[in-house]
Amino acid sequence: MRTRIAVVGSGPAGLTFARVLHRHGHPVTVLERDAAPDARPPGGTLDLHEGMGQLALEKAGLSAEFQALSRPEGQAMRILDPDGTVLRDWRPRPGELANPEIDRGQLRDMLLGPVEVRWGRRVTEVVPKGRDGVLVRFADGQEETFDLVIGADGAWSRVRPAVSSATPQYTGVTFVETSLDDIDSRHPRLARLVGDGSVAVYGVNRSLVAQRNSGGHVKVYAQFRVPLGRQAHPDREPAPDHRPDPDDAEAVRSRLLALFDGWDASVLDLLRQGTAFVHRPSTPCPLRTPGSTSPG
Repeated sequence: MRTRIAVVGSGPAGLTFARVLHRHGHPVTVLERDAAPDARPPGGTLDLHEGMGQLALEKAGLSAEFQALSRPEGQAMRILDPDGTVLRDWRPRPGELANPEIDRGQLRDMLLGPVEVRWGRRVTEVVPKGRDGVLVRFADGQEETFDLVIGADGAWSRVRPAVSSATPQYTGVTFVETSLDDIDSRHPRLARLVGDGSVAVYGVNRSLVAQRNSGGHVKVYAQFRVPLGRQAHPDREPAPDHRPDPDDAEAVRSRLLALFDGWDASVLDLLRQGTAFVHRPSTPCPLRTPGSTSPG
């Protein structure tokens, strides 16, 4: 009888693991709470390093596909002072492939391939049953048993409690994400500011980072320290107190421009030209998490 293997979460880690298993003839099922691959924005670009992300894709047999989609020029990095002074302007050498960029959506589609993904399967609990395997409970009340369950469902994992008491901790830093489309034709000056890769501007307890994706799309991240207010619903990430309604883009923009008041005008245009805003409190799990092995 073949081993029943489940991976909870269809992010880059979960799908890569599933593709490696599939390549070696091990059937695996990915359980994903999203209703479809495009149920929500996939996020920004991701750099895959030699000996790490690129090695994992090699193990999955996807090196050629990655090279065709990745953007080595995206390794470029500029660092500015808040007054606009360029402190560093690094560009990759021809043939430099240490950590090329790839859009998360492109990476996801590449990894999906032949992998079996059960969309809309929200896992609520994982219960080890010793030699009887692992019981997986779903939000719709159904249950299913597997021999091996891999948790790849992020900081707010429903699998982690089966092996660890660690919980995500707010770092004191919140990100507010916005984006610009068709930057080369609509905002050529900002396109030059961002360059082929990323531009980062660092101040005291705050920073602005803009990162080029494919197709003229740029992600912008405002980062700053803010105390955490109340804890939100357990299924959701915590939210900083006293923040504008995230659906009111102009209110959020005004708040951010006030927060970065005095910075170079061209840098602030990254916020002025942004569209919708998304709050992302930084809530990782501790690097050294207590835990123990458990059958399954």
